[in-house]
Amino acid sequence: MIFLFSAPDLNLHHYINVIFYISFSYLVVWLLSYIIKGRFFDGVVYGFRRFGGRITNKDLLDEWADKPNPSDRISTSFLALILFQGLVLTLVMISLLFFYYM
Repeated sequence: MIFLFSAPDLNLHHYINVIFYISFSYLVVWLLSYIIKGRFFDGVVYGFRRFGGRITNKDLLDEWADKPNPSDRISTSFLALILFQGLVLTLVMISLLFFYYM
């Protein structure tokens, strides 16, 4: 509501577009995080770390084996928070679209 009153040249249509872009970005971030959390990239990262260790002759120390996987860096609470915010914004956008086209 503050958006509609503070910008006289913008209307509800522009507000719906802005909410769409924000909610879409939230859902894309959630999808990428979900894929990473699902251990999809762990094998690729492991292979690159091992190859890099062999190339730099640091394979004896096995430093690459002690580093955490990408799936360990993302918490489930972060996934739930991003999904919740994206879904709430999507529901707000759908309700505003319903109000706009009535």
